[in-house]
Amino acid sequence: MKVYDERKSTAEEISRLLEKKSFDEVKLSPKVAAAVEKMFGRPLTAAEEVDIIVNDIRAKGDTALFEYTKKLDGADLTPATIRVTEEEFAEAEKAVDEKTMGAIRRAIANVRKFHEEQLPKTWLTPRAYGSFLGQKMTPVDSVGIYVPGGTAAYPSSVIMNAVPAKVAGVPRIAMAAPAGRDGKMNPYVLATAKEIGITEIYKMGGAQAIAALAFGTETIPKVEKITGPGNIFVTLAKKAVYGHVDIDMLAGPSEILIVADKTADYQYLAADLLSQAEHDPLACAILITDDEGLANKVAEEVEVQLQKLPRKEIAAQSLAVQGKIILAKDMDTVVEMANISAPEHMEINTKEPFALVPKIRNAGAIFLGAYSPEPLGDYYAGPNHILPTGGTARFYSVLNVETFMKKTSIISYTKEALAEAADDIIAMAEAEGLQAHANAIRIRKEKQL
Repeated sequence: MKVYDERKSTAEEISRLLEKKSFDEVKLSPKVAAAVEKMFGRPLTAAEEVDIIVNDIRAKGDTALFEYTKKLDGADLTPATIRVTEEEFAEAEKAVDEKTMGAIRRAIANVRKFHEEQLPKTWLTPRAYGSFLGQKMTPVDSVGIYVPGGTAAYPSSVIMNAVPAKVAGVPRIAMAAPAGRDGKMNPYVLATAKEIGITEIYKMGGAQAIAALAFGTETIPKVEKITGPGNIFVTLAKKAVYGHVDIDMLAGPSEILIVADKTADYQYLAADLLSQAEHDPLACAILITDDEGLANKVAEEVEVQLQKLPRKEIAAQSLAVQGKIILAKDMDTVVEMANISAPEHMEINTKEPFALVPKIRNAGAIFLGAYSPEPLGDYYAGPNHILPTGGTARFYSVLNVETFMKKTSIISYTKEALAEAADDIIAMAEAEGLQAHANAIRIRKEKQL
């Protein structure tokens, strides 16, 4: 990884190193771009490809869905084979390792407990003259949870999507994840879903899966909301269907930003940077520190550990383009840069990590200290790992139970309570030129109050 010595740079100058392109500005790799051109007959941006796919699914339903599933995922599916069967669940349960499933069950329990603690309540409180005001919490009727596939399988994303939806009480949870060329899904993904109680699962991925969930097809019933992470095509598809359905957030390639001082262990930091770089060539791994010795040690150690990784080619691509080690003049500047970046995952590896928490304004999740590495949150601790990326932690929240719920206001006034408020409401309505609004109050006032 390259070390950028920015000790003499201003905050504005350093911030240029942390600029992130918007999702529709991301350039496809030459390999992917060539494949897209071959498929569609002309060069297309990721956003242009997604628009074509989404519009085709909306217009043609199953015909387009199965066509794109075959072209993009290599799976030749039909209305009879796109949904996972009981036989496939049973086959998956036989194929998984029981020790691994034991770990998955414990992770499910941790995630369930955490999300049960954040479950919001319906409330109703008395006000003056016997009136009541309150808020009713209701789960959405249906949700489509997307679980990525392709270069890796993610049973952990099944947990993070499905458990809070279950805790929220969503009546219908449909899951979409890409199948392999043989039409089969990863057994751990299926076994994890079954463990949680998710049995409506469709073998479809990418933009075509998002569009099918949003608009419905002859085979896939539409949903009210779509959640879950994915690649740039999934993210842009979620953006394209927003408004027809709700979405959780626009979550793009994975990110980690580490804040560290001279007390940090350079081997830990190198390992944690690589833990995100191996996700995707577009993943982003950044270390910001005020210690030159640490910066150089981490840069060297990353290269050592990289060579031992099975996914070293992916990690190397990520580090070459998005990976950075930034040397800042002091810890105040380090923290300022971290807030500007607004990362998905922020690790604080300093002598007193808790002392910096009040200064952190923008982060999807904060990991404190040497023994809270990012993979702890990915798999096991309990908080959700579906987090805002691309700087959107400035305004998005982590996926949570309320993601799957709606708030409805409750208003109940008595005659006496309305009598006290009547003149104020009439005055405001008439000031806005809405006489019927004013009349709705005036008639009650003149007849009853």
